[in-house]
Amino acid sequence: MRLGIGIGWRPEIAAEVEALTGIDWVEAVAENLCADHLPDSLVRLRERGVTVVPHGVSLGLGGADRPAPERLAGLAARAELLGTPLVTEHIAFVRAGGPLTASPRLEAGHLLPVPRTWDALDVLCENVRIAQDALPVPLALENIAALISWPDEELTEGQFLAELVERTGVRLLIDVANLHTNHVNRGEDPAKALDELPVEAIAYVHVAGGVEKDGVWHDTHAHPVSAPVLDVLAELRSRVDPPGVLLERDDAFPPGAELAAELETIRGTLRSAAPVAGARTHALQGALACAALPVRTPRPGARDRTAVAQTSLLSALVAGTPAPEGFDHRRLRVQSRALAAKRADVVAKVAPELPGILGDGYRAAFLSYAMSRPMSGGYRRDAMEFVERILVSGGLPDPVAQRRLTHWWEDRSGPRPPGRTSRLVRAARAVLVGK
Repeated sequence: MRLGIGIGWRPEIAAEVEALTGIDWVEAVAENLCADHLPDSLVRLRERGVTVVPHGVSLGLGGADRPAPERLAGLAARAELLGTPLVTEHIAFVRAGGPLTASPRLEAGHLLPVPRTWDALDVLCENVRIAQDALPVPLALENIAALISWPDEELTEGQFLAELVERTGVRLLIDVANLHTNHVNRGEDPAKALDELPVEAIAYVHVAGGVEKDGVWHDTHAHPVSAPVLDVLAELRSRVDPPGVLLERDDAFPPGAELAAELETIRGTLRSAAPVAGARTHALQGALACAALPVRTPRPGARDRTAVAQTSLLSALVAGTPAPEGFDHRRLRVQSRALAAKRADVVAKVAPELPGILGDGYRAAFLSYAMSRPMSGGYRRDAMEFVERILVSGGLPDPVAQRRLTHWWEDRSGPRPPGRTSRLVRAARAVLVGK
């Protein structure tokens, strides 16, 4: 179906999104929505005939594990609630470890790239089929941005996506900002990727901003859309008329007028880059690139090998274990710091009292904690474990801050038998009360 021009709906800019003119649809992060009721803003948008598409971030379809039934059920419930024509997710892994590797479960807290290998493709295709069977509407998958490259890859991004579509019939969500990111960070040509992938499978397109620092492009979704990203959008438009194009913004939200101006720039780019005579040649090149791939059957052990490789990488990124062979160590350090910084930012949002209690010392304290304690649960659990670490390791020099932090932890620890941490917290509180 034709979606038109849309924008990412976020609670922080709900009013601004409602006030925008010419918006045909919005996309909402699925995990930020309840499965049984919608925010009032989305209810009003739907009443106006605005389509809402749920965009998942936690399935980890590129991971070695099969997708969790409860996560699929949650995404399906949100699709039913929204009456959406499709749902979207990412070609990425977000967790590793566990039974397949007999190691602790690790959470990345971010989308990480899968290796473009036949093993990883076999695993991804099986996971996609499982997801497709569990969802009430079609699924589209997004290419992601990456700071790091896997060694010894066997396929280009375009070939990988073409084979995925051929095997599963899944639709594609092409993020042109991510293509630009991979151009800067990994030396990959966006035009070549567009030539090789099946553009006819595109469900819609993402456009977002970022920033370059020290030769690395950071896909921040917190900056205006840059000219190079718009150039990639124009390259795509010269090949196909995408059913939908959406502006993403996740942080540092500008006034509504600036969002409207960015949307108009996107419209102008699409108008000026209408397909030319060579567009059919581009499509034919993509079909030939796909047809040139050898026919392969899944190899035994692909899931186990993928599990070992992804666990080794994620452990190096979040637990400080040695870097796997073949990776760029400098880029791994950049990615590791980026993961820790994102954890700090998200924890500050889900537990805003903590930066208030810790003040300017919050970020340094959290980054110190994150470098030695991988995330094994959600962000709220991460916040609890961060505070437990502070309280058990000696607390804070400021008795007022110590008391507030102790009360914060006790209010959220829930009814459960007191463990060692709980006993230490209660003992610390008793000492403070005694004073």
